[in-house]
Amino acid sequence: MWTIAGSLTLVPVLDRLDLVADPVATALRALDPSDAARCAVAEIDPELADTAEFCAHYGTPLSASANCVVVAGRRGDTTRYAACMVMATERADVNGVIRRRLDARRASFAPMDDAVSSTGMEYGGITPVGVPADWPVLLAPSVAAAPELVIGSGIRGSKLLVPGDVLVKLPGAEVLEGLSRPVGP
Repeated sequence: MWTIAGSLTLVPVLDRLDLVADPVATALRALDPSDAARCAVAEIDPELADTAEFCAHYGTPLSASANCVVVAGRRGDTTRYAACMVMATERADVNGVIRRRLDARRASFAPMDDAVSSTGMEYGGITPVGVPADWPVLLAPSVAAAPELVIGSGIRGSKLLVPGDVLVKLPGAEVLEGLSRPVGP
């Protein structure tokens, strides 16, 4: 089923919830069982969790990897967060599309400590699966359309493999045109 697995050893994610962060496990259990059955997890070396190193070592294509960035948008004393999923070959439009979606005067990547404490996940493993219920999960159209993706699992010691259409079904998920743009050469 997975053409992007490279040298990863995959198992059905519901069989190895010990390989994901607690909020991720809770969210995976809440998925429609047919969608959860389409997801897999693979244990990896946590030192190789960063996308470029991971892809090079395990032989998974960079073009099938997606990253979750936590964005904080501020207007006055109010801060709103969003989990934004973009392909590894793209950059999130934080100060344009995302800032406007969050109705913020300023937007930036959330500080690491805020992202980790708010999600209950490890930095470098944050995923949209299991983020706080009041956060929008903003998906680039390329992510939503991908037949298979490698994403974070909430910890640095594993990766999830999911179809993009499963991410579209997450609570708070929105496909947002213009969310990302390709990285230059």
